[in-house]
Amino acid sequence: MAEQHENRGAAPQGWTTVIRPRTGWFDINLEELWRYRDLIVMFVKRNFTVMYKQTILGPLWIILNPLITTVLFNVVFGGIAGLSTDGTPSFLFYMAGNTVWTFFASCINNTANTFVANSQVFGKVYFPRLTTPISQVLTSLINFFIQFAMFAVFWLYYALTGASISLTPWVAALPLVILEVMLLGLGVGIIVSALTTKYRDLAIAVSFGVQLWMYISPVVYPLSSLEESPRLQALMRLNPMTAPIEVFRMATLGTGTVEVGNLVYSLIVTAAALVLGVVLFSRIEKTFMDTV
Repeated sequence: MAEQHENRGAAPQGWTTVIRPRTGWFDINLEELWRYRDLIVMFVKRNFTVMYKQTILGPLWIILNPLITTVLFNVVFGGIAGLSTDGTPSFLFYMAGNTVWTFFASCINNTANTFVANSQVFGKVYFPRLTTPISQVLTSLINFFIQFAMFAVFWLYYALTGASISLTPWVAALPLVILEVMLLGLGVGIIVSALTTKYRDLAIAVSFGVQLWMYISPVVYPLSSLEESPRLQALMRLNPMTAPIEVFRMATLGTGTVEVGNLVYSLIVTAAALVLGVVLFSRIEKTFMDTV
């Protein structure tokens, strides 16, 4: 892999840009990524085009997919299983958890095949390889805002009909929560993408793994429902997605189990996953074209 450097006043043979090999473990040039922001925007547009090309409903699936899932959760877990929703309307409870989880899952799934899906492009032209996973999580972020708008519409309906929901001061923490979920999804996604260059079947297992992860996260049940099993609740708190989901519900519905220590732990795990992912990504991108 190579890195661009602008050589001002001392460029050999009149060159204005010199490309040199990267040798460090953490070779991320943020200034270079910023210079390629137009490429990131182009990749985001490409992602939407590829995702909804030759589909009947097109971008409408951004709304229909979580809506259908929420209805199924409401019927199966709320109606048949009768799981607790902390006294909030079950439909809104499941939609809140599903909105956050769908965002996280799409960040992982969309970045998990970065190297394999872009191998032909990587072999032809130089650009910062991190632009591709970054564009994927930005695509997921746009989808999240659309789904959040749909959640806001249902929230307003239930609020006007007298449901026991309310906004809390935790609303101020929502930007941090959204950023954390995006960075955690990016970190886990690029770890998987780096590993899939050697173990291709991992890409097949990742979607199944994400589904299993959802059921050990408080998406279809509140963390408070595990109070009778302190050990199980403690294990649940080790899940870095527990805190963001609970904070989101506390902020928008007024219910949830939120502890500052658990949120700090989640942020630490997110930072560790992101650093590990960037290091692996940086190492793999140097030799990836030799293995394809």
